[in-house]
Amino acid sequence: MEEEVVDITEVILNAINTIFSNLFSSIDNSVYSLLDDLTFISEDFLQNSFLENILGSATQNGIILIANSILIGFILYYSISSFLAYFTFSANQKPVSFIFKLIFYTVLMNFSFFFCEQIISLNSLLSLAIRNVGETLFSKSICFSSLIDNLNSVISVGGEDFNLFSIDGLIKGFISFGLFNLVFTYSLRYIMLKVFVLISPFAIVTLILDKTSWFFKAWLRSFFTLLMVQNFIAIVLLVAFSVDFNDNLLSKLLYVGCIYALMKANSYVREIFGGISTDVSTGFAGLKSRFTGGRYF
Repeated sequence: MEEEVVDITEVILNAINTIFSNLFSSIDNSVYSLLDDLTFISEDFLQNSFLENILGSATQNGIILIANSILIGFILYYSISSFLAYFTFSANQKPVSFIFKLIFYTVLMNFSFFFCEQIISLNSLLSLAIRNVGETLFSKSICFSSLIDNLNSVISVGGEDFNLFSIDGLIKGFISFGLFNLVFTYSLRYIMLKVFVLISPFAIVTLILDKTSWFFKAWLRSFFTLLMVQNFIAIVLLVAFSVDFNDNLLSKLLYVGCIYALMKANSYVREIFGGISTDVSTGFAGLKSRFTGGRYF
Protein backbone atom coordinates (compact mmCIF):
# COMPACT_ATOMS: atom_id res chain seq x y z
CA MET A 1 0.00 0.00 0.00
CA GLU A 2 2.90 2.34 0.81
CA GLU A 3 4.54 1.68 -2.58
CA GLU A 4 1.35 2.73 -4.32
CA VAL A 5 1.26 6.02 -2.36
CA VAL A 6 4.90 6.69 -3.24
CA ASP A 7 4.19 6.00 -6.89
CA ILE A 8 1.28 8.41 -6.90
CA THR A 9 3.42 11.06 -5.24
CA GLU A 10 6.14 10.67 -7.82
CA VAL A 11 3.61 10.83 -10.64
CA ILE A 12 2.18 14.05 -9.23
CA LEU A 13 5.63 15.59 -8.77
CA ASN A 14 6.69 14.57 -12.26
CA ALA A 15 3.50 16.03 -13.70
CA ILE A 16 4.03 19.33 -11.86
CA ASN A 17 7.64 19.51 -12.98
CA THR A 18 6.68 18.73 -16.58
CA ILE A 19 3.95 21.39 -16.60
CA PHE A 20 6.20 24.10 -15.21
CA SER A 21 9.12 23.02 -17.38
CA ASN A 22 6.94 23.44 -20.47
CA LEU A 23 5.62 26.76 -19.15
CA PHE A 24 9.08 28.16 -18.48
CA SER A 25 10.31 26.95 -21.88
CA SER A 26 7.35 28.64 -23.57
CA ILE A 27 8.07 31.88 -21.72
CA ASP A 28 11.74 31.67 -22.69
CA ASN A 29 10.91 31.21 -26.37
CA SER A 30 8.35 34.01 -26.64
CA VAL A 31 8.56 36.60 -23.87
CA TYR A 32 12.17 37.78 -23.84
CA SER A 33 12.30 38.89 -27.45
CA LEU A 34 9.14 40.91 -26.77
CA LEU A 35 10.82 42.58 -23.79
CA ASP A 36 13.62 43.88 -26.00
CA ASP A 37 11.12 45.44 -28.41
CA LEU A 38 9.00 46.93 -25.63
CA THR A 39 11.88 48.26 -23.56
CA PHE A 40 14.43 49.73 -25.96
CA ILE A 41 12.36 52.28 -27.83
CA SER A 42 13.90 54.20 -30.72
CA GLU A 43 12.65 56.84 -33.16
CA ASP A 44 10.93 54.03 -35.11
CA PHE A 45 8.47 54.01 -32.21
CA LEU A 46 6.71 57.01 -33.77
CA GLN A 47 6.82 55.73 -37.36
CA ASN A 48 3.15 54.87 -37.30
CA SER A 49 0.67 56.23 -39.82
CA PHE A 50 -2.23 55.99 -37.38
CA LEU A 51 -0.33 57.94 -34.72
CA GLU A 52 0.61 60.63 -37.23
CA ASN A 53 -3.00 60.88 -38.41
CA ILE A 54 -4.31 61.25 -34.87
CA LEU A 55 -1.73 63.89 -33.98
CA GLY A 56 -2.16 65.63 -37.32
CA SER A 57 0.43 66.56 -39.91
CA ALA A 58 -0.88 70.10 -40.31
CA THR A 59 -2.95 72.70 -38.47
CA GLN A 60 -6.08 71.63 -40.35
CA ASN A 61 -6.49 68.17 -38.82
CA GLY A 62 -5.91 65.94 -35.83
CA ILE A 63 -5.03 66.92 -32.28
CA ILE A 64 -2.94 69.82 -33.60
CA LEU A 65 -6.17 71.43 -34.83
CA ILE A 66 -7.77 71.10 -31.38
CA ALA A 67 -4.66 72.54 -29.71
CA ASN A 68 -4.70 75.53 -32.09
CA SER A 69 -8.36 76.06 -31.27
CA ILE A 70 -7.52 76.18 -27.57
CA LEU A 71 -5.24 79.13 -28.32
CA ILE A 72 -8.34 81.24 -28.94
CA GLY A 73 -9.56 80.36 -25.46
CA PHE A 74 -6.22 81.36 -23.96
CA ILE A 75 -6.32 84.71 -25.78
CA LEU A 76 -9.88 85.40 -24.58
CA TYR A 77 -8.98 84.40 -21.02
CA TYR A 78 -5.95 86.69 -20.98
CA SER A 79 -7.87 89.58 -22.50
CA ILE A 80 -10.65 89.35 -19.91
CA SER A 81 -8.27 88.84 -16.97
CA SER A 82 -6.15 91.81 -18.09
CA PHE A 83 -9.25 93.98 -18.38
CA LEU A 84 -10.43 93.02 -14.90
CA ALA A 85 -6.94 93.53 -13.48
CA TYR A 86 -7.22 97.30 -14.09
CA PHE A 87 -10.27 97.47 -11.81
CA THR A 88 -9.19 94.98 -9.16
CA PHE A 89 -5.51 96.07 -9.13
CA SER A 90 -4.48 92.42 -9.17
CA ALA A 91 -1.22 91.21 -10.70
CA ASN A 92 -1.44 89.81 -14.20
CA GLN A 93 0.95 88.52 -16.84
CA LYS A 94 2.58 91.33 -18.81
CA PRO A 95 1.28 91.81 -22.39
CA VAL A 96 4.79 91.66 -23.91
CA SER A 97 5.50 88.38 -22.13
CA PHE A 98 2.13 86.95 -23.18
CA ILE A 99 2.56 87.88 -26.86
CA PHE A 100 6.10 86.51 -26.99
CA LYS A 101 5.03 83.23 -25.39
CA LEU A 102 1.98 83.04 -27.65
CA ILE A 103 4.09 83.25 -30.82
CA PHE A 104 6.96 81.07 -29.63
CA TYR A 105 4.91 78.24 -28.11
CA THR A 106 2.40 78.23 -30.95
CA VAL A 107 5.23 77.48 -33.38
CA LEU A 108 6.68 74.88 -31.01
CA MET A 109 3.28 73.26 -30.53
CA ASN A 110 2.79 72.77 -34.25
CA PHE A 111 6.11 70.91 -34.37
CA SER A 112 5.47 68.91 -31.19
CA PHE A 113 5.65 65.59 -33.06
CA PHE A 114 9.15 66.43 -34.33
CA PHE A 115 10.09 67.69 -30.86
CA CYS A 116 9.09 64.39 -29.23
CA GLU A 117 10.76 62.38 -31.99
CA GLN A 118 14.12 64.06 -31.35
CA ILE A 119 13.91 63.51 -27.60
CA ILE A 120 13.15 59.81 -28.11
CA SER A 121 15.98 59.53 -30.64
CA LEU A 122 18.52 61.09 -28.25
CA ASN A 123 17.38 58.83 -25.43
CA SER A 124 17.67 55.80 -27.71
CA LEU A 125 21.24 56.75 -28.62
CA LEU A 126 22.11 57.01 -24.92
CA SER A 127 20.75 53.55 -24.07
CA LEU A 128 22.36 52.11 -27.19
CA ALA A 129 25.73 53.57 -26.17
CA ILE A 130 25.44 51.91 -22.74
CA ARG A 131 24.62 48.56 -24.34
CA ASN A 132 27.46 48.92 -26.85
CA VAL A 133 29.89 49.34 -23.96
CA GLY A 134 28.70 45.99 -22.62
CA GLU A 135 28.96 44.32 -26.01
CA THR A 136 32.56 45.55 -26.32
CA LEU A 137 33.51 44.40 -22.81
CA PHE A 138 31.72 41.06 -22.69
CA SER A 139 31.34 40.19 -26.40
CA LYS A 140 27.64 39.57 -25.87
CA SER A 141 24.51 41.36 -26.93
CA ILE A 142 23.16 43.29 -23.92
CA CYS A 143 19.50 42.34 -24.10
CA PHE A 144 16.89 40.13 -22.46
CA SER A 145 17.35 37.35 -25.01
CA SER A 146 21.03 36.97 -24.08
CA LEU A 147 20.11 37.25 -20.42
CA ILE A 148 17.96 34.13 -20.50
CA ASP A 149 20.60 32.25 -22.50
CA ASN A 150 23.02 32.84 -19.63
CA LEU A 151 20.55 31.56 -17.09
CA ASN A 152 19.56 28.50 -19.11
CA SER A 153 23.20 27.56 -19.50
CA VAL A 154 23.18 26.67 -15.81
CA ILE A 155 19.51 26.03 -15.00
CA SER A 156 18.04 23.75 -17.62
CA VAL A 157 14.26 23.53 -17.95
CA GLY A 158 13.98 21.26 -20.95
CA GLY A 159 15.07 17.97 -19.45
CA GLU A 160 13.81 15.41 -16.96
CA ASP A 161 16.23 16.69 -14.29
CA PHE A 162 14.25 19.88 -13.76
CA ASN A 163 12.76 20.06 -10.26
CA LEU A 164 10.50 22.96 -9.36
CA PHE A 165 10.98 22.30 -5.64
CA SER A 166 14.77 22.68 -5.73
CA ILE A 167 16.76 25.89 -5.30
CA ASP A 168 17.36 26.06 -9.06
CA GLY A 169 13.68 25.45 -9.71
CA LEU A 170 12.60 28.22 -7.32
CA ILE A 171 15.13 30.63 -8.81
CA LYS A 172 13.99 29.80 -12.33
CA GLY A 173 10.36 30.22 -11.30
CA PHE A 174 10.99 33.62 -9.72
CA ILE A 175 12.92 34.84 -12.76
CA SER A 176 10.41 33.55 -15.31
CA PHE A 177 7.35 34.96 -13.59
CA GLY A 178 9.21 38.17 -12.70
CA LEU A 179 10.17 38.83 -16.31
CA PHE A 180 6.72 37.79 -17.50
CA ASN A 181 5.35 40.49 -15.18
CA LEU A 182 7.74 42.93 -16.87
CA VAL A 183 5.96 42.33 -20.17
CA PHE A 184 2.81 43.93 -18.73
CA THR A 185 4.76 46.71 -17.02
CA TYR A 186 6.74 47.63 -20.13
CA SER A 187 3.64 47.28 -22.32
CA LEU A 188 1.97 49.88 -20.12
CA ARG A 189 5.04 52.09 -20.45
CA TYR A 190 4.96 51.64 -24.24
CA ILE A 191 1.31 52.76 -24.38
CA MET A 192 1.82 55.65 -21.95
CA LEU A 193 4.68 57.01 -24.05
CA LYS A 194 2.35 57.16 -27.05
CA VAL A 195 -0.29 58.86 -24.93
CA PHE A 196 2.22 61.47 -23.77
CA VAL A 197 3.29 62.11 -27.36
CA LEU A 198 -0.34 62.66 -28.34
CA ILE A 199 -1.01 65.16 -25.55
CA SER A 200 2.27 67.01 -26.13
CA PRO A 201 0.57 69.85 -28.12
CA PHE A 202 -1.74 70.56 -25.17
CA ALA A 203 1.19 70.46 -22.74
CA ILE A 204 3.14 73.00 -24.80
CA VAL A 205 0.11 75.29 -25.12
CA THR A 206 -0.17 75.56 -21.33
CA LEU A 207 3.20 77.33 -21.24
CA ILE A 208 1.58 80.44 -22.70
CA LEU A 209 -0.04 81.31 -19.37
CA ASP A 210 1.89 81.34 -16.10
CA LYS A 211 -1.09 79.86 -14.25
CA THR A 212 -1.26 76.76 -16.48
CA SER A 213 2.45 76.10 -17.01
CA TRP A 214 2.38 73.50 -14.18
CA PHE A 215 0.76 71.05 -16.62
CA PHE A 216 3.75 71.16 -18.96
CA LYS A 217 6.12 70.60 -16.03
CA ALA A 218 4.10 67.54 -14.99
CA TRP A 219 4.01 66.26 -18.59
CA LEU A 220 7.75 66.79 -19.17
CA ARG A 221 8.75 65.15 -15.89
CA SER A 222 6.58 62.11 -16.54
CA PHE A 223 7.66 61.82 -20.19
CA PHE A 224 11.32 62.11 -19.20
CA THR A 225 10.92 59.47 -16.47
CA LEU A 226 9.28 57.00 -18.86
CA LEU A 227 12.16 57.41 -21.31
CA MET A 228 14.91 57.22 -18.67
CA VAL A 229 13.68 53.80 -17.54
CA GLN A 230 15.30 52.12 -20.54
CA ASN A 231 18.68 53.68 -19.71
CA PHE A 232 18.44 52.37 -16.16
CA ILE A 233 17.52 48.93 -17.53
CA ALA A 234 20.53 49.03 -19.87
CA ILE A 235 22.80 49.74 -16.88
CA VAL A 236 21.24 46.90 -14.84
CA LEU A 237 21.72 44.49 -17.76
CA LEU A 238 25.31 45.67 -18.06
CA VAL A 239 25.86 44.79 -14.39
CA ALA A 240 24.08 41.46 -14.84
CA PHE A 241 26.44 40.45 -17.66
CA SER A 242 29.44 41.51 -15.58
CA VAL A 243 28.58 38.85 -12.99
CA ASP A 244 30.66 35.70 -13.34
CA PHE A 245 27.64 33.49 -13.86
CA ASN A 246 28.45 29.88 -13.06
CA ASP A 247 26.97 26.92 -11.23
CA ASN A 248 27.13 28.26 -7.68
CA LEU A 249 24.44 29.65 -5.42
CA LEU A 250 26.01 33.09 -4.92
CA SER A 251 26.11 33.96 -8.60
CA LYS A 252 22.53 32.73 -9.02
CA LEU A 253 21.35 34.91 -6.13
CA LEU A 254 23.19 37.88 -7.64
CA TYR A 255 21.35 37.16 -10.86
CA VAL A 256 18.04 37.15 -8.95
CA GLY A 257 19.05 40.56 -7.52
CA CYS A 258 19.54 41.90 -11.05
CA ILE A 259 16.13 40.58 -12.09
CA TYR A 260 14.52 42.23 -9.07
CA ALA A 261 16.26 45.52 -9.95
CA LEU A 262 14.75 45.24 -13.44
CA MET A 263 11.33 44.68 -11.91
CA LYS A 264 11.73 47.80 -9.74
CA ALA A 265 13.42 49.92 -12.42
CA ASN A 266 10.51 52.29 -12.88
CA SER A 267 10.12 52.80 -9.14
CA TYR A 268 13.81 53.63 -8.73
CA VAL A 269 13.83 56.09 -11.63
CA ARG A 270 10.61 57.64 -10.33
CA GLU A 271 12.21 58.17 -6.92
CA ILE A 272 15.03 60.12 -8.59
CA PHE A 273 13.19 62.16 -11.23
CA GLY A 274 9.54 62.00 -10.21
CA GLY A 275 6.87 61.33 -12.81
CA ILE A 276 4.41 58.45 -13.01
CA SER A 277 4.66 54.74 -12.29
CA THR A 278 4.08 52.05 -14.89
CA ASP A 279 3.91 49.22 -12.38
CA VAL A 280 0.75 47.37 -13.31
CA SER A 281 -0.69 47.59 -9.81
CA THR A 282 0.06 51.28 -9.22
CA GLY A 283 0.35 52.83 -12.67
CA PHE A 284 -3.14 54.24 -12.97
CA ALA A 285 -3.22 55.40 -9.35
CA GLY A 286 0.10 57.19 -9.88
CA LEU A 287 -1.15 58.85 -13.06
CA LYS A 288 -4.24 60.13 -11.26
CA SER A 289 -2.33 61.51 -8.27
CA ARG A 290 0.29 63.23 -10.42
CA PHE A 291 -2.15 65.15 -12.56
CA THR A 292 -4.69 65.99 -9.87
CA GLY A 293 -1.87 67.37 -7.74
CA GLY A 294 0.19 68.67 -10.62
CA ARG A 295 0.01 72.36 -9.75
CA TYR A 296 2.28 71.69 -6.78
CA PHE A 297 5.20 70.45 -8.90
